[in-house]
Amino acid sequence: MISYTLYKNEASTEWVTFVHGAGGSSSIWFKQIRDFQKHFNVLLLDLRGHGNSNEQIKTAFKQKYTFKSIANDVIEVIDHLQIESSHFVGISLGSIVIRQLAEMYPTRVKSMILGGAILKMNFRSQILMRLGNMFKYVLPYLVLYKFFAFVIMPKKNHKNSRLLFINEAKKLYQKEFIKWFKLTAEINPVLRWFRQVELDIPTLYVMGEEDYMFLPAVKQVVANHVKTAELFVIQNCGHVVNVEQPVVFNETVIGYLKKRG
Repeated sequence: MISYTLYKNEASTEWVTFVHGAGGSSSIWFKQIRDFQKHFNVLLLDLRGHGNSNEQIKTAFKQKYTFKSIANDVIEVIDHLQIESSHFVGISLGSIVIRQLAEMYPTRVKSMILGGAILKMNFRSQILMRLGNMFKYVLPYLVLYKFFAFVIMPKKNHKNSRLLFINEAKKLYQKEFIKWFKLTAEINPVLRWFRQVELDIPTLYVMGEEDYMFLPAVKQVVANHVKTAELFVIQNCGHVVNVEQPVVFNETVIGYLKKRG
């Protein structure tokens, strides 16, 4: 089972589960824990190969990674903890894991908060993926990761997010990076399906106005998924919204969840 951390709130029966992105770990939520625990029970996860889940990988995760298998890792923890349903908060690639999980187990997902959500790979990000694919066995993965981090978070005010992600990525094994990278190769059909199909689950997209690679597609989807989807754009903010603008992120998301509690 993947690694998890609990922060209980005895006064609440509501759960909020946080899912980080590729190369991150549950430590990227350090600016959320205290605020969210005031209102909810909090569950932090380390996805396979990341954070404290990297110890098990040598034996447990020999098979090819898919978004379905990663979503099942999450469900395994929730079943183990006997949590019937939870709100889910994800960042970047974590948003895809949550959307996949909601597709497979809709009754377990009370709402989805998708930060820095990836719904479409634009031309620039597709070139990035092709470059990565060409060099994934040649270059040290950290060189690639620094390059990706810089393309996705280019501005001076994104520096802290970049450094946080690069420092977390240092803890990944090269083989692990390649497995996650291969996962992105099958991302387009998955994302196409997600853009087309609206689930009957309340969904809040929280995006930075400077998240130029991913914001346009989210705006388009929210315009089409009018029954369930809302969009909140944070000014002066890039891709990693919860790290760059934690106060606004926390207030917005907690307000949204309390309305649905």
